[in-house]
Amino acid sequence: MEHVSEREAEVLAALGARMSNAQIARRLHISVRTVESHVSSLLRKYGVPDRWALAELAGSGARDPGRVAGLPVSGTTFVGRDAERAALLAALEEARLVTLLGPGGVGKTRLAAVVAGDAAALFPSGGAFVDLVPVRAGFAARAVATALGVTEGSHQPLEEAVAARLGTGRSLLVLDNCEHLADEAAALAGRVLAACPGTRVLVTSRERLGVPGERCVPVAPLSLGSDAERLFRDRALAADPGFAAEPEVVAELCARLDGMPLTIELAAARAASLGATGLLAALEDALRLLSGGRGGQERHRSLGAVLSWSHDLLADEERALFRRLGVFAGAFDIDAAAAVGGSGEGGGGADRAGVADLLGRLVDKSLVVHVRGRTGRWRLLETVRAFALARLADAGEEDGTRARHLRWAAAAASAAEGRLGDPGWRDDFDAMAADLRAALASSPRPDEATYRLASALAHLTFARRNLLESFAHHRTAAALAPDPGSAARELRAGAGCAHVSTTSNQHVFDLLLEAAERARGAGDGRGRAIDLARAVETACRFPEAFEARVPRELLRGLLAEASAAGRDGDPEVAARMAVARAWLAGPGEGVPDAGLATAAVAAARAAGDPVLTSSALCAAGTAALRAGRLREANRITRERLRLLASMDRDDPYCAPEVCNTYGRACIYAIMAGDLRGGMAAARAGMEDDLLRDTHITAGRLVQPLALTGRFRDAIGHGERMWDRWERAGRPAPRWMLASVCATALACGMSGDRERAALWRARVARAADGPAAAVAFVDARLALHDGSFDDAEPLVHEAFAAGAPLDPYLAYARAAGAELAVAAGLPDAVELLAEADPLAEENRWAAACLARARGRLSGDADGLARAAESWDALGAEAERDCTRELLARP
Repeated sequence: MEHVSEREAEVLAALGARMSNAQIARRLHISVRTVESHVSSLLRKYGVPDRWALAELAGSGARDPGRVAGLPVSGTTFVGRDAERAALLAALEEARLVTLLGPGGVGKTRLAAVVAGDAAALFPSGGAFVDLVPVRAGFAARAVATALGVTEGSHQPLEEAVAARLGTGRSLLVLDNCEHLADEAAALAGRVLAACPGTRVLVTSRERLGVPGERCVPVAPLSLGSDAERLFRDRALAADPGFAAEPEVVAELCARLDGMPLTIELAAARAASLGATGLLAALEDALRLLSGGRGGQERHRSLGAVLSWSHDLLADEERALFRRLGVFAGAFDIDAAAAVGGSGEGGGGADRAGVADLLGRLVDKSLVVHVRGRTGRWRLLETVRAFALARLADAGEEDGTRARHLRWAAAAASAAEGRLGDPGWRDDFDAMAADLRAALASSPRPDEATYRLASALAHLTFARRNLLESFAHHRTAAALAPDPGSAARELRAGAGCAHVSTTSNQHVFDLLLEAAERARGAGDGRGRAIDLARAVETACRFPEAFEARVPRELLRGLLAEASAAGRDGDPEVAARMAVARAWLAGPGEGVPDAGLATAAVAAARAAGDPVLTSSALCAAGTAALRAGRLREANRITRERLRLLASMDRDDPYCAPEVCNTYGRACIYAIMAGDLRGGMAAARAGMEDDLLRDTHITAGRLVQPLALTGRFRDAIGHGERMWDRWERAGRPAPRWMLASVCATALACGMSGDRERAALWRARVARAADGPAAAVAFVDARLALHDGSFDDAEPLVHEAFAAGAPLDPYLAYARAAGAELAVAAGLPDAVELLAEADPLAEENRWAAACLARARGRLSGDADGLARAAESWDALGAEAERDCTRELLARP
């Protein structure tokens, strides 16, 4: 593994603080280019796909590549299993999926953790150890993503984010305790193995997954006569440093315990109070109480006997806390234990000091495990928890304890909402998320606490970027809401989630209409008017994201209802209505009325809501674009970018505008030839965790990188874009063609002929017909190579391809005209004139045509002015090319 330098460590820490490259450069007094180089190096060394993954690594304190996130840290020594460790390491080298099979308590988890640590050198790209015990059905992928430090991006499924994080490097994913999620774990393992060729998956389970290629390794009890006795003595000495016993007594004890590590540890914890002889007598009595002979079920018989015996030795208050702790699905802190466990038979809350004392006693008896970390937490092993829950049911306390668990979860979730943005809130939420979900799912009836938990969990999961989960929780909260007004608020937030997490805006439209109905039930005419206006805007502004066109008659009727419901003189209602009218009155789908859009901007500014103002500006920018005023559209979108700083990233209401603004800003900047603006917008989008560094955002950055001559970076981002898209297994979207073309351009311009041929072939895969981006690349590379044999058909292609609003139309015309000049085609002058109107709105095309005219007339001053124009654009390669022309005799 490669070492991380001190400077790289500083950059990594800054990434952990969510600083941009420019901010890091200022802090460390280095150039942005140097920061980019360090980030690229860190991505390679850690084997992670993006800067957000690096930020998560920094937050976890990681310094060296090869780290397996979430690897359990035990406070006790690992005893024996030398042969199993060696065999398992060999299996991981030979098979991509290895399953450790064995009953509960046999030591599968501990063996898997030790082997994962042993194998770190084999997996330089790191990985994750994922405990699935507290994970409910449907959340296995979420648990893996959390362990890996990745979240969903806008319209990026969680499985894609996991695959992108694991990448193509050698990674290790450990799925611990899969038996209750066997089918789900099998499907997840299959997807990971298919998408990530360098990843190995290690599973612990009581049954095999049944995935093709699975290598099963049975885990037996510790061998008697050696490892079992060593483990017993080690744990007995930890409980009583003065422990001493005859070897034959210890051997008999371990035989009675069937060599099962968990039963050995539970029994050894009593060594201080009973001694070896007393333990043996107690075990004989405990085993005698259980019927059944020795045989295949003996391991379960001995484990049940030892748990019962150990439990019976507890004091009453220890038993009460122990059984009540069984309701926790995952780890819990002292406050949670006090709120749920109580200390007396009445089961009420208890003082922290008393609960801490009881927890300490249960830890000493190996019934509770202390989880080391930034915050002190405890948990019950799966087998022990099942026993505790059985005792809880026997005591008739299950309903009351689960009710307290629900109240604790609602209070804890509400408190976590108040800590959003504080350091460590994500780790704290992740630690209790399984219990919040479990409490909500097990609530027997709707009440105030259940609603409060669902609402808070929706907010928290959105802030944690569990977008689809947040959408589901908002729907649940709306159903549980105590009044129509609260339901309307949940549905509005759900609409924001749906916009960025689902592929259909039909969900958004329907949720807004439902919210409007709930607002009517609440007597909230203002809310109803806003909901209806937003629904109309959504249908008109994003028609491509609907399965079926929403009839205009229906939308006009909804807007009329909104007008009747809203109060006169309300600035927000007036602005929302103005925006909806502008989109509805336009000459076509997705095209607003220009005059009404201008009026909507004025109304939105008066309302003072940045989200609403951005929405109105989008209408004005789209109208300018449709009229061919590309520079004006770009200027308006830059104003939208400035508004983003005032939008709350933890509020779903803001999410649609955040995502739409970045996307439009990149496209409009390219169309106007504003390369610096396109670069800034693309980088900002990649650094915003609502979008993340996905194949979509990587593709947006490729284009300005290639056009400004940063070819190495463009190729790197293009490769990452293509890799992620291929591993996603989805059809190539239309927008991807421009980025594939840009990568082909970068390869050709940098002289990498082999890679250029590869990307040109990919262009053919992505294109479904003539396209301006393809024609532009072909013309520009022919000009770069001085290859003029096919100049005439390439020029014809450049002037024939593309629709009026194709982002690369101006580029294709300008490059085609310059190729005509360089090749000496007879109609070069006419072609220059034909390209001129497009250059008025595109600065790249203007500089290109200026250079072409300088070529045509041999005008050195004209070429010098063209070089200055390229320099102003930041197009270094084009500037250097122009200077070479000036230097020729």
